[in-house]
Amino acid sequence: MKVLFIAGFGPVASDVEESRRLYEDALGLAFKIEDGEYRHTEELAGANTFAVWPLSQAAESCFGSGEWPGDVPRPQAWLEFDVDDVDAATRGLEGRGYRLLVRNRTEPWGQLVTRLISPEGLLIGVTMTPSMRDKS
Repeated sequence: MKVLFIAGFGPVASDVEESRRLYEDALGLAFKIEDGEYRHTEELAGANTFAVWPLSQAAESCFGSGEWPGDVPRPQAWLEFDVDDVDAATRGLEGRGYRLLVRNRTEPWGQLVTRLISPEGLLIGVTMTPSMRDKS
């Protein structure tokens, strides 16, 4: 078998309205809505990276420790959205009451990131990743 590309990714939501508030209202994604509240878009560019991120490294990035704290839901996956303005996105998420784990942190590889846990338990990042930006 040869995997050609990531054909799709998305959270499985037990509370669709709570998920809708994050992805549509806070992050501004526009979805088509099908029967049964299935929301999808084919307008977002695909993943530039697929990676298995060790929980200890995610904890280090979010909390400065290799241990994930017991009072924060343990993520099962991560998803990052590169945005035009991380600071504005951060203020918008805070203004909507989301608990941010990291605010406008610059990672050692140059990425600027704000992170939170989504309603489905995903580790969500709003980022500016210089190495992935069009250099033209």
